Amino acid sequence: MNTQRLAQLSQRMSLLTLLLIVVMLVLNTAVWLFPVLGSSADGLGFGFALSDRLIEAHAAKVALFPWWQTAGGIVLSSIPLMALASGLNHLRQLFRKYARGEYFSSAAAQHLGKVGRAVALWVLLDFLCEPLLSVWVTMNEPVGQRLITLSVTAPSFVALFLAACIAVIARILWQASEVDSENRTFV
Repeated sequence: MNTQRLAQLSQRMSLLTLLLIVVMLVLNTAVWLFPVLGSSADGLGFGFALSDRLIEAHAAKVALFPWWQTAGGIVLSSIPLMALASGLNHLRQLFRKYARGEYFSSAAAQHLGKVGRAVALWVLLDFLCEPLLSVWVTMNEPVGQRLITLSVTAPSFVALFLAACIAVIARILWQASEVDSENRTFV
C-alpha cells in the first residue's frame, strides 16, 4: 500500500472512530430512554455492555422508571463507556498522526499506550459499576427482589489481554521512535 492510500485509510479510520464514540454513547442513552431498543426478546437488541445486561432482565420495569432513576442509570452505565471513549479518542488521534505520516513518533506511541490503559480501565469500571447499577435499577423493588449483581465474563478477559498486548506494542513503538530519532541525528 502506498503512502497516499495509507494516509487516506488512516483519515477514514479516524472519522470512523469518532463516529463509533458518538454512536456508542448515544445508543447507551437511547436504550435507557427506550428500553425496547435494548431488549432482544421483543425489541431490536441494541443494548450495549453494562446497560444490555441490566436492561435485558428488567426491560418492562425500566420503561416505568421515574426520570431521575433513568438518568441515574444513564450516568452509571456511561462511566465505563467514558473510559472506553477516551481510549477510542486516543486511537483516533493515533490515526490522525498516521495520516500525517508520523509513524514512528513518540506521540504515536503515547496515544497507543493510552488506548491500552483505557481499555483496561473500561473493564475495571464495568466490573465496579455493575453492582452499583444493579442496586440502582432494583432499588424500588420490594424487599427480597432487590439485587446486587457482579459478573466476570470471557469478553472481559479478552479485553484485558488485548489491553496488555496494546501496551506492549506501544512500548515497542516508543522504542522504535527512539531508534528512528537516533538514526535521524546520524544522517
